Order: sequence, then structure tokens, then C-alpha cells
Amino acid sequence: MPNPTHAISINPATGEQIGSYPYDSEADLHAVLDRATAAYARWRGTTVADRCAMLKRLGDALRADIDRLAGMITAEMGKPITQARGEIEKCAGTCAWYAENGGRMMAPEPTSVEKDAAWIEFRPLGTILAVMPWNFPIWQVIRSVVPALVAGNTYILKHAPNVMGSAYLLREVFARAGFPDDVFQVANLTNDLVSQAIADDRVAAITLTGSVRAGAAIGSQSGLALKKCVLELGGSDPFIVLPDADLDDAVRAAILGRFQNTGQVCAAAKRFIVHRDVADAFTERFVAGTKALVVGTPTDAATYIGPMARFDLRDELHNQVQRSIQEGAELLLGGRKQDGPGNFYEPTVLANVTSAMTSFREEMFGPVASIIRADDADHALALANESQFGLTATVYSGDVQAARDMAAKLEVGGVFINGYSASDPRVAFGGVKKSGFGRELSHFGVREFCNVQTVWLGRR
Repeated sequence: MPNPTHAISINPATGEQIGSYPYDSEADLHAVLDRATAAYARWRGTTVADRCAMLKRLGDALRADIDRLAGMITAEMGKPITQARGEIEKCAGTCAWYAENGGRMMAPEPTSVEKDAAWIEFRPLGTILAVMPWNFPIWQVIRSVVPALVAGNTYILKHAPNVMGSAYLLREVFARAGFPDDVFQVANLTNDLVSQAIADDRVAAITLTGSVRAGAAIGSQSGLALKKCVLELGGSDPFIVLPDADLDDAVRAAILGRFQNTGQVCAAAKRFIVHRDVADAFTERFVAGTKALVVGTPTDAATYIGPMARFDLRDELHNQVQRSIQEGAELLLGGRKQDGPGNFYEPTVLANVTSAMTSFREEMFGPVASIIRADDADHALALANESQFGLTATVYSGDVQAARDMAAKLEVGGVFINGYSASDPRVAFGGVKKSGFGRELSHFGVREFCNVQTVWLGRR
């Protein structure tokens, strides 16, 4: 049994323990908070140009250490190595983009108020506590920490217990990039200490990426402490295919989008809502394409689907699949745990799914796709919105204006027309409903953790 005093890292491809990291004590937490507070007093006094220059060096340092970083991701959570390397490249590119554009995001915004002068300034808030997940161990942190640092905040990372090796390795990269001491810190905290940190006056705001349950807990504690929080939670994103869509392109995007990172992506399409006129053709091609994906050891560059990151989550996913079948879903492919020491689950396709079934109502966080038939475009829209989640959605159609009209009615934070969901530093990312609130990336991500301060001159 894992030692409750330590965070344990298990290689999901082999089932072997590869790391054990002692949890911080209450005294450790107070020391981290004291250091973050002192660092904030210095960091907020730096110029935005200096902060951006450091971010440029951070991007360079990430690329220089891509082999170790990607290797750690693959070892700790099973991401196929090609995708792990892509994660680090994306992180480095994000650092470079903010280094180039951070200055204009923090520039004062003048406004005209009658005959008086007034302008808006963007000031930092203080120390940000970040509770991050395991599915993108470096990217989730970078997309959160970089905008916070541009704004002049300091940052404490509480990472998922199974990827603490990635957390500590990232801390090394920050140090090599020349960041001042304690601007970025890692704290290996139990849930009780996370609660203490949220309530502590030395923490200014909280950001979390995780489950709905975790979001409800963090959100309620943040509210009790009257602190700003950003929550990026789960998703059961719809992928709508209309009869005039380029079907080959839609199928290709559907497969790659669903099974990337072994299906462990909050914003991945999970419910494929297909117009009845093309449902049979879509399903046939989707199943054939899924069968062609390479499932194997994540260290092999040819692998597209590796092991799931945690054994308990594979059990949960299998239970969801079995319940869906019992409720009437048709199993077209997969539906089994693979034999052997690794945490592999067969790529699975469920058809004839309805809104009453588990695979429609719950987030399926693994390599499982659900295909739902829609009678027409209005029915497809209604099915898409019939969800507790609202992260992203995809619409495939030959009529771009019709797709844009549908996008306006989709209850989600992001819509992708003729392309599958992704995140990019140039555009905001986040959800509505139980997918959370607040935005990451772009200038919205910078300003989420700013004091938006109005300054008047000569107001009478």
C-alpha cells in the first residue's frame, strides 16, 4: 500500500513505483508562504519587460531540457513520448508568445471621462496558489503560471501526487532560466494543507484544473475566504457532424481528437452527435480508423494510445462502459482492460447512445467514444446542450455560416468549426456550467489575476 506520508509515482506502463515524495508539513507550508510573500515584494517591482525577458529564457530552457521533461511525463503518467515532446514544444512556444506580447497586455488603457483624464492600470494581486492535474503535467502549469508571472504575481504549485517528479523537474528549469528565488515554488501538500493555504492571508487567489468535485471544494473554500479563483473542470464535449460535412475530414479529426493523450483530455470531444443521414458512414469509418491506431508502450515513437495514468481511473472508466452497455449502448469496439502489468484500456466505441445513458451524462476520461444519432440540426444542438458541462464543442459542416449560427447557441466556452478542440496562448480558454469559470491564456488569462485599478486625474 502507498505510504500516506508520501506522494507516490507509479509507471502506468509497468505498474512499478518510480518515485516517492514526502508531503510537506504545516511548518513547510508556512515557510513557503513566507518566501512567496517576500519574493512578491521584489517581483512586483520588476518591469514587465524584464519579466518577459525571463519568460523568453524559460522557453529556451524548456526546449533545452525536452528529453528529460518529456521522458518524465511519459514515465509518470504514460503519455506517448511523441505527444509528451509536443507538450514541451507547446510550453516553450507559449513562453515565447507571452515574452513578445506581455507588454501590451499590461499597458495602461486610457479612457475619456467627460473632461477629466482617467485610465485603467493592471496591478498584480500577490501569491497565486495553483492546484494542477496530472494529464498535462507541464502544459497545465505553464499555461497557468506564465500569465500570472507576466502580471507580477508569485506562484505556488501544488501538483497531482502521481506527477511530483515532473513538478520538481520544472522547478529546476525555472531556476536554470534565471528566475529569482521563490517566484515559482512547488509545495507537496495534502488536502488539509491546501485548505489552510486557501484560508491564509498570504495567498491572494487560487486556480485549479481538475474534477467537478475538486472544483466545488476549492471554489467553496475560496468563496469563504473571499478570494478570486479560476476553475477549469471537466468536460463531455460534443462533436456535431452535419450531413453536408466533409466526412473523411470529420472522421479523421474525431479520432485524433478523441484518443489524444489516451482520451484523458478535459476538452476532448467525447460525445459524437451525428446527423442520421451520415451516421452509418461516419460510424463505419470511425471504427475502422480507431482500429488502425497504434496502442503500445508509450516510449515507442509510433504509439498513439498508451496506458491510462491511474489504475483506479481505469476501473472507474470500465464501470462506466459496462453501465452504458447495460443501459442499451451497443459495443462496437473494445470495452476491456488489457491483460498484463500495464494500465491499458482498449480503444472503445459505443453506438446508439442516448441522453439517458452513463456515457452521455458523465465525463468518460479515457479512450472511449460515444456515438449519438441526431434527427436534424436542431436535435443535434439540443443534444449538445443537454449536459452539465460546457467546455468546448465542435461543429463539422460544409456551410460555415450555418455552423457559426449553431456556435452562437452552443452553451460552451469554445467552439471549433471544422476542426477539433485545442488550446493556444493567443485565444482564451475556459468553460461554463460545471466546466468551471474564469479564463486562461491570451490577455484574459493575464488579467484574471490582476487588480484592475482605475486611476483618475483631476476629478472634481
